[in-house]
Formats: sequence, structure tokens, C-alpha cells
Amino acid sequence: MIKVLIADDDAIIREGLKMIIETQQDMEFLGAASNGKEALELCRDRKPDVVMMDIRMPVMDGIEAAQQIMEEKLSMPLLLTTFDEPELIIRSLQAGIRGYILKNSPAERILSAIHVIDSGGTVFQADVLDFIRSRVSAGQSSSNIFELLLSPRELEIVKLIAEGLSNKEIGETLYLTNGTVRNHISTILEKTGLEHRTQIAVKYLKN
Repeated sequence: MIKVLIADDDAIIREGLKMIIETQQDMEFLGAASNGKEALELCRDRKPDVVMMDIRMPVMDGIEAAQQIMEEKLSMPLLLTTFDEPELIIRSLQAGIRGYILKNSPAERILSAIHVIDSGGTVFQADVLDFIRSRVSAGQSSSNIFELLLSPRELEIVKLIAEGLSNKEIGETLYLTNGTVRNHISTILEKTGLEHRTQIAVKYLKN
């Protein structure tokens, strides 16, 4: 049973998401918050598996709340975004948040995203990343693109890839398991639109 918490300052959105969750036999709706601070407190109290959060909320926004939730290992955040929030999405990418979905996504996509996040996967809706990449001007350097889209840990891994280290060597350097390194590299490829680790090194070194 996947326990889900919802945080959005729009009551209509909260109610709509609640209805979607409650139709599923393998999901349990734990409650709803109207801002990030309430969401953080509810996570501490009810320990949800996944917390769906609006990226823009009063008192404490979804990014700040999600960062705190991840630091305390309370839940896995899934951020609800729109196309008019590129700066906030970039900020959340840099914070290492691994789940994003558009607010107007169909119920099937929302439910699929919840399952992926709950299983420890990553959800970057292609439309969102394509939009963010399109905001990067053609004149920006490769390193700026990396800095724009990646978290500090992901940037560390990019630099080590560029130095020629294998996944095993990266894991030993950063005290990470091979599986964790592979997951980070998959996320880097997805965020940047590259196809393999060699392209990561080439793109980084071109700068």
C-alpha cells in the first residue's frame, strides 16, 4: 500500500488529486496540506511514502519543503509544476529533487509517477525538461548547462566521468555503491538529454 500525502494551496487541485488517489486499491490518502510548512509537519507525523507537492506555495514553497523532507528521510517528494515556473524548476533540479509532473497531467500519468517515485525511481516529465533545455541559450557553455540542471552531487560525478574514472572508481571516491552511481548517471543523462557517459565527458571537457 502506497501512502500518499498532497500539498497544494488550491483546494480544487487538492480535492482532484485526493479523488485520483482514493480510486486506487494499492494507495492510501493520508491527508492534505495547503503550504509547504504544513506538508513538512504532516510528513513528520504521518510518514507518507510519497508526498505530492505544488512547487509554488505560501509560507514555505514546495522546493524548500521537499529539501527538508529529503534531508529528514521522511518521504519521497513528487513536485507538481507548470510551464510558467522555469526558474523554480531549475532550482529544484539543482536541489536534487527527483520527481516532477505537470499539474494538468492525466490521472494515469500521475498514478504512474507515484509508483515510480515510491519504488525509488526518477520522474522527469519529458515536456518539462524539454522546456527547460529550450530556455538555455545556444551561446551558453556546456558547463553552464550542467550547472543549470544538475545537483552538486551530480556535478561531482560529471567531473569524475570527465577525468576518466569508471563507475566503480567514482563509487570508491565518493563512498557510493555502484548502483547509486548508475542511478545518478541515468539521472544526469535524462536531465541533459545526452545518450551515454562518453557524451557527458566530451560535453564537459569542451568547455
